[in-house]
Parts: sequence; structure tokens; C-alpha cells
Amino acid sequence: MSKDSSHPPEHPPKVPRTELDPRYGDPAAEPLPWPRAVELLAGAEVFWLTTVRPEGRPHVTPLLAVWWDGALYFCTGADERKARNLAHCPEVVLTTGTNTLRAGCDLVVEGTAVRVADEGRLTALAEAWEAKYGPDWHVDVREGAFVVGGSHPALVFAVFPRTAFGFAKDPYGQTRWRFS
Repeated sequence: MSKDSSHPPEHPPKVPRTELDPRYGDPAAEPLPWPRAVELLAGAEVFWLTTVRPEGRPHVTPLLAVWWDGALYFCTGADERKARNLAHCPEVVLTTGTNTLRAGCDLVVEGTAVRVADEGRLTALAEAWEAKYGPDWHVDVREGAFVVGGSHPALVFAVFPRTAFGFAKDPYGQTRWRFS
């Protein structure tokens, strides 16, 4: 069951352990610095969330996410497949990238989805959401969730990276960041 917490867990270290895996890249490749990965995460518009269904099959869906205060945040309706999966198993993977073969960088973030219900954090996060995606994505905060107009509440989750990967494409290289 995903944790319901008014305060997400302690932040991971600002500088994770960084490793370049020489098996998966060009000899000229260098590790991607974590601050550059954070810039890419903050600027990405669309992410793909992978959750696990109760019977063990994966579920993947695109969604919006905001990098804020050391974590990726996303939301989902309480009755949606994502939320039902998270209630069973909070382990997730979020991916984003360029969807090109020879340019850019793809990113993978692994972690545990933790419910955020603290209205102060949600209000600050709603402001970050609108700053990133514009006024069409304005959300209000009510009863520990995001609400758009009269719609059903959307639960908000934080994913602090446990492990992350960067797949550079010019030159090809695979960087792994481990957070303790």
C-alpha cells in the first residue's frame, strides 16, 4: 500500500553516487552530471509512469510531472488504474526523453510513490504545476488533493529517486545515479 504522508520522506543526498557503465556506450562518453539530469527532468513535459498491477503485470501511461524540491510529482484520480496499482505496490518508474536515436538524453527514475496530502505542500506544488504547464493546468487544493473545477480529486504522489539512469546519445553513454 502506498504511504499516505503529509510530509514525504527525507530528501536524498543532493549529489548521488554517479557511475558511467562502459559496457553501454562510446569510449568517449563521460558521465552525465546529476545537475544536468535535474535540468532535463525539470524541463520535460511528458513522462511515462510504470506501475505494477495487483496480479503482477506492468501498466504504463503518459502523464504530466513536475520536478520540485528533490522529487518528481504526479497526480491521478483515486479510481484510476494508476492509483489502484499504487495502493497495491508503490514502486514505480518514471521515464522521459527525446524519443530520438542520435540526439538528446533519455532519463529513467526509479523510486517509491508516496502520497502527498499536506495542504501547504500541495498549494506550493500547484503553483509549480501552473508555472510549468501554464494556466490551462491550474489546480486548486482541497482536502489533501488537487481539484480542477468540479472534477473528482486527483491524488498527488512524490517520487524521490532511489536510482536513476541517463542514456546520452551523442556520444552514447549510460550514467547511473544511486541515492542512499
